[in-house]
This record gives sequence, C-alpha cells and structure tokens, in this order.
Amino acid sequence: MEGISDIKIIGIDEKRPPKIRKEPYIDIFFKLSHQAPDDWCRDFNAILSKHPATPKIKEKEGLYIEAWVRRPDEIITLLEQLKGAVTECSRRYIERVERSIRNASDASASLAQLESGEQGRLNRIIAELKFDDTKNP
Repeated sequence: MEGISDIKIIGIDEKRPPKIRKEPYIDIFFKLSHQAPDDWCRDFNAILSKHPATPKIKEKEGLYIEAWVRRPDEIITLLEQLKGAVTECSRRYIERVERSIRNASDASASLAQLESGEQGRLNRIIAELKFDDTKNP
C-alpha cells in the first residue's frame, strides 16, 4: 500500500495533454502517483492558493494537479515548484497525523492516571453504590 510520503508527480494526464490554442495560456494536468486524501488536497490547494498559475487538486478526485502557464518554457519551473509543494504538503500531513496520535495517547495516559488516583477511587466508590430499586414498591 502506498502512503502519503509516496505521493509524487509522475507525469501528464494522457487524456488531457497540453495544447497550444488561441487563448494566451496552456492548461496542464499533472498526474499524481496515487490518489491523495481530501484533507491532503485541501492543504495543497491552500499552500498554492496565491501562486500565479493557480494550481489546484479536486478534493474528491485527488489524482491530478490542474494548472496553466503562459509559455511552454514555464512548465519546467512550474513542475519544480509543484514537486516542492507536494513534498511540503506530505510533510505537514504526516506531522498533523503524528500530533493527533500523540494527543490521543496523552489523553489515554491522563485518563489512566485519573483512574489510578483519587478520581479512580471516587469512580470505584460511585460504581459500587447500592441504590433502592424504584420499580418495586
């Protein structure tokens, strides 16, 4: 199984190759090695939101980076910038997941500490209380 750190730009979308047209720009669709999760795509889009080529990944698709250039010779520079953004986005995503795991284990440790201390003693006393049965008079 491929992970987040394995996401790379592996080529151009064969179904939508760049073409010279009447418009003063060239649309280009870079293909990722595998589908990226929605939140990874949101991070990527946020990182590049102010980039002049407005690179974007559709969150539900997560497989293509859509961008444009004015001249063919700008493609090489754009690709290098996008590679850097993919690496940065993966780094942030992994960092966020690790932080979430750490926070969850910290919460578990705090709960375990509570269960063994005064709170634990209180919880055991409450659990062992015998109340009158209100259903039978």
